[in-house]
Amino acid sequence: MKLDDAKKLHQKKYRTQFGFYLVEGEHLVLELQKSAQLNPENFKRTQLYVTEEYQEWANNIDTDFKIFTISKKQMAQLSDTKSPQGIIACVPLPDLKQAQGLALKNQNERCIYLHEVQDPGNLGTILRTLAWFGGFRLLISPNSVDPFNPKVVRSSMGAIFHVPMELDVELRDLSNRFETFAYLDMNGEPVNSPAFTQLPCYLFGNEARGVPRDALQVLNTQAFTIPGSGAIESLNLASAVNMCVYQLSV
Repeated sequence: MKLDDAKKLHQKKYRTQFGFYLVEGEHLVLELQKSAQLNPENFKRTQLYVTEEYQEWANNIDTDFKIFTISKKQMAQLSDTKSPQGIIACVPLPDLKQAQGLALKNQNERCIYLHEVQDPGNLGTILRTLAWFGGFRLLISPNSVDPFNPKVVRSSMGAIFHVPMELDVELRDLSNRFETFAYLDMNGEPVNSPAFTQLPCYLFGNEARGVPRDALQVLNTQAFTIPGSGAIESLNLASAVNMCVYQLSV
């Protein structure tokens, strides 16, 4: 794609229109390269933009990415950070319809469902945790932050390349795929109870509102809690998901 079009990819409407998103920085590009070696078909249209300082580095990595050298001024226009490193990849959006088809085939995966999550940092951290432990699929509801938002991609530290995801999954449609669900509630069983590990899908809600109560009444749900001192009212969403995923993985 053209450089002028790549500059627009900070906005979701252009990511959707052009079918690409941005990956910035040496570490993330190296993670991207690892994923491309495992799934070359998914990344074959990737373009790598570098400043002159990164030209030799880019030529030495084992990749089939098309490499373009641009000026520091052009890099600053393309970058989402105040101090660009000098390396940005323009990456094709994954085929999430294909991912949805695969979801029904892997019976060993547990699913984490996020309802209208808004904070890019939270989503990036959750992706990082799911990639670390493995064996999880992430389902994201409509009206959530876009996982291909540059801030999410950056905070995921490359995890976004390793976690199977499905977008725009309606909460009301989950009962077509799962019989039972877990969610967090102050009055639930402790997450270290054996029952917590026996469920196929775990629901987590918006940072401020949680999971809608009317949906919980319709779905076959079980309530669990993360035991604490009670000194504060609630946990950060990403922290809560991280603790639950750890409990499911030990």
